[in-house]
Amino acid sequence: MPIITKITAQQRNDDRFNIFLDDGKGERFAFSVDQDVLLKFGLKKGKELDDLDLVEIEYGDDSKKAFNKAIEYLGYRMRSIKEIKDYLRKKEVDSAVIDEVIHKMKEYRYVDDLDFARAYVKTHWQTNGKGPNVLTQELFGKGIDRNTIEEALVQYDQASQIEEAIKHAVKTIKKNKMVSSTQSKQKVEQTLLRKGFPFSVISIALEDLELKKEEPEEWDALIKQAEKAANRYKNEAPYQFKMKMKQYLYRKGFAIELIDRYLEE
Repeated sequence: MPIITKITAQQRNDDRFNIFLDDGKGERFAFSVDQDVLLKFGLKKGKELDDLDLVEIEYGDDSKKAFNKAIEYLGYRMRSIKEIKDYLRKKEVDSAVIDEVIHKMKEYRYVDDLDFARAYVKTHWQTNGKGPNVLTQELFGKGIDRNTIEEALVQYDQASQIEEAIKHAVKTIKKNKMVSSTQSKQKVEQTLLRKGFPFSVISIALEDLELKKEEPEEWDALIKQAEKAANRYKNEAPYQFKMKMKQYLYRKGFAIELIDRYLEE
C-alpha cells in the first residue's frame, strides 16, 4: 500500500496541503486536500492508504471544495437551494456531492427557502414595487414551492399592494397626460397587470384615482392626438379624411361628441 512520505502547505493557499506518496516506485506528488480533510482522515507522514482510503479522501475533498464554492456564491446575496444547486452543476460538481453540500448548508442554517422567499418578496416589493403575481412567477423560477411562496407573501397584504398599485398608476397618468380618459385608464390597467397586481387590487386602485378628466383637459388631449392623425391623413379626400379622423380618435377613447365638435370646428 502507498505510504505518505511528505505533507507540505501550498504557497498560495494556506488551507490546502500537498500529499506525497511512495508506492514502491519512489516518492511522488499524489493529491492535495483541504485542511479539514487532512484532519478528518488523520493524514500524516508514515500513514498507509489503501484504495478505499483514497476514494473516501477524494470524495471528502471534493465535498469540501464544493462547500467552499457554495459559501463564496452566498457571499454576494441570499440564494435559494435551487440556485446553489444550479451553480454547482455549472461548476461540474457531482450530483452526490451537491446533495451532501446542500444537506450541510441546511444543517448550518446557511440556506432556507422560506427565509429567502420572505427576503425576496420584501426587497422587490419595497424597492421595485412588484406585484404578487410577478413575485410568485419569479420565485417559482428560483425553485420555491407554492406553499412557501404563499407563506412569504403574507407580509405583502392587500393594503400594501393597493398602495404600490396607486404609486404606479399615478406615474402612468403623469406620463400620459395627452391621451383620453378612457385610454389613460387602459394604460394604467396594462401597467398594473404587467407589474403583477391581481384584478381585485387594480379595481380598488382605480376607484381611488380620479381618471376622468375635466372637459378642457380632455379637449386639449383630443387636439394633441388629432394633430398627429391630421398629419397622417392629410393627403386623403375630404370625406375619407373626416372618416379616418373620426375612427382614429374614437379608437383613442374620445367621446363621439367631442370628436364631432372638433371636426365641425
